[in-house]
Amino acid sequence: MSPTRRTRRDVLGLLAAAVGGAAGCAGGGSDGGSESPSDTGTTTETATAAAADRDLREANVVDVTVESTAEGYRFDVTLHHDDAGEDGYANWWQVETLDGDRLGRRDLAHPHGTRPFTRSATVSVPEGTACVVVRGHDRTHGYGGRAMVVDVGTGVTEAVPQGPERESTVGRACPNG
Repeated sequence: MSPTRRTRRDVLGLLAAAVGGAAGCAGGGSDGGSESPSDTGTTTETATAAAADRDLREANVVDVTVESTAEGYRFDVTLHHDDAGEDGYANWWQVETLDGDRLGRRDLAHPHGTRPFTRSATVSVPEGTACVVVRGHDRTHGYGGRAMVVDVGTGVTEAVPQGPERESTVGRACPNG
């Protein structure tokens, strides 16, 4: 019986899920957002199960927290993408209305490794907007992965699949918790 052959992405995805935690980089972002490492708070067992349902070749939004501030809403967005040695790293995430109008974008200047990482930005959300969608993007695959619908009032989130051309969220209800 021959051993199962695993690709580099398979091994890195399993390793990232098993190790948990997060990698980050030092310094602040150009938009005043933070560049701190994240800990998604998941156990190894939970992280392994969660990683199995996503393609780490694509920029997956795995967590979003939102807080109202005097300047707008601060979004702390955690992405999980296999950025190890890749030219096709996760290069930005954005916040948009359910109708697809972009409200703000956080650019990412370089690869962040194979673990989930969190970056922040403050975004102006129009009055009366109850829900937004946060989408990740990578240089090679475009959107792909999964996005997150967020109730800006409560912070409740719901993961949604996202195709390379963005899955429509028009008419989608806010998640309730």
